[in-house]
Amino acid sequence: MLIENGASIFGFADLKNLPEGIRCGLPTGISIGIKLEPSIISALKDGPTNEYIEEYNRVNCLLDNLSGLCVEYLKDNGFQAHAHSVTKSKLKGKQLSTQLPHKTVATKAGLGWIGKCALLVTKEFGSAIRLTTVLTDANLPVADSVEKSLCGDCVECVKYCPGSAPTGNNWQVGMIREEFFDANACYLQTRKWMKERKLNKHICGICIAVCPWTEEYLNKNML
Repeated sequence: MLIENGASIFGFADLKNLPEGIRCGLPTGISIGIKLEPSIISALKDGPTNEYIEEYNRVNCLLDNLSGLCVEYLKDNGFQAHAHSVTKSKLKGKQLSTQLPHKTVATKAGLGWIGKCALLVTKEFGSAIRLTTVLTDANLPVADSVEKSLCGDCVECVKYCPGSAPTGNNWQVGMIREEFFDANACYLQTRKWMKERKLNKHICGICIAVCPWTEEYLNKNML
């Protein structure tokens, strides 16, 4: 049902080891991802564009529609379900954070790992993907959680980040984000881009475009 309606990838996650309050008391997460348009992502090596903002918004709308369809399907079949809609992060002091990041559910659903740039990285699409989450009590075949990074010695996102946000350390489960990524530095750079390029959103995307996993996806899908 998800793939037929536009999902590029999805998986089921066991969330029972997370606090009940952040998962609405529901034990399972459905992580849903939609790939981003290769031609738009390839242009981000020079910084964010209005075309990327349009693509970002387009995919977010599709994700919200998908999560709504998923919730409706689950409820029609007698299960509890809640759409944990596309993240709208808020700046709290010097940290951008949300209680249950979509990328956390995605790692638990076996879809990928957290890169040095603090984005989900998948083997299929690199980080050229947007995510959403549906929480449910349906008995689904959950995946093995991804608990370590596959970035290895790669430092492309570290090298090209204009805000010097990634520290170069590899992520692993339980690691404090500040040990491998400075979210405030990233945010400040997006503010700079917004002013310089007259954009209407705090956005960048360079780390997405330069990731070798993303480049592999782009090379396979661009004429």
